[in-house]
Amino acid sequence: MIDLSKLTTESRNPDTMGLDEMTPTQIARIMNQEDGAVIKAIGEVIPQIAQAIEWATESLKSGGRIIYVGAGTSGRLGVLDAVECPPTFGVPPQMVVGLIAGGEKAFVEAVEGAEDSETLCKEELKSIWLSKKDIVIGLAASGRTPYVIHGLRYARFVGCKTVAISCNRNSDIGKEAMLAIEPVTGPEVLTGSTRLKAGTAQKMVLNMISTGSMIGIGKVYQNLMVDVRQSNEKLVVRSQNIVMTATGCEREEAKEVLEQADGHVKTAVIMILSDCDASEARERLLKAGGNVRQALK
Repeated sequence: MIDLSKLTTESRNPDTMGLDEMTPTQIARIMNQEDGAVIKAIGEVIPQIAQAIEWATESLKSGGRIIYVGAGTSGRLGVLDAVECPPTFGVPPQMVVGLIAGGEKAFVEAVEGAEDSETLCKEELKSIWLSKKDIVIGLAASGRTPYVIHGLRYARFVGCKTVAISCNRNSDIGKEAMLAIEPVTGPEVLTGSTRLKAGTAQKMVLNMISTGSMIGIGKVYQNLMVDVRQSNEKLVVRSQNIVMTATGCEREEAKEVLEQADGHVKTAVIMILSDCDASEARERLLKAGGNVRQALK
């Protein structure tokens, strides 16, 4: 039998022993109070998060991918972060990949036993042609999920950089990876329900890694999403707003220049700030490796 008693994420919280007798206000207040521990825990692992950002940036620059592997809530968080990158940063779907034990079905419905498989993650990584250029980031709040452990083990065999994100110190997945990020968020309000503080912590770490690496490959100018895709009406307006904010132009000019730039925000920004046509703006971007600030110089 697996011994979970030593895991911080599985221990009982002394401040919520009467949870079932609390009023809605008390429940909301204690949960808010406990969430404060997440910020503190993340603050203690900033150096490790920074290292992960650096490695992820290097992988993307070399033509590799960020690949998340996880089960249950952790796996869903990895998939969520992956699918949000294309619309936010204008990257192809295959640049950031989320693998969840049990496949896509497991995102909305638990797939029993998948997380305990010692071969499934390896097979899935093989199926997407894992390369040593990739970085593999394993997610498990408990830090002991076999699916993740064996995925990380295979990734190291291939020669990838590997990162483990867990909410228990000295975790099994942390020992398996080259880098362990272990924000210890403490006992959950609801004992063992790691979709709460542990899930929040993992989401925050993933936000930092994906956003930081996208900044590193030039997907951001100032603090603006200059590679956003105009895939719906909201994003069309947001693209106009970004061009207006970055250049100080009016909406009509932003619309006109974006049309000339085939909807590419970066190109439009350079056209206005450098007073050049779309062709020259694209050439500048190409020479600058897609970095707007460098292209403007």
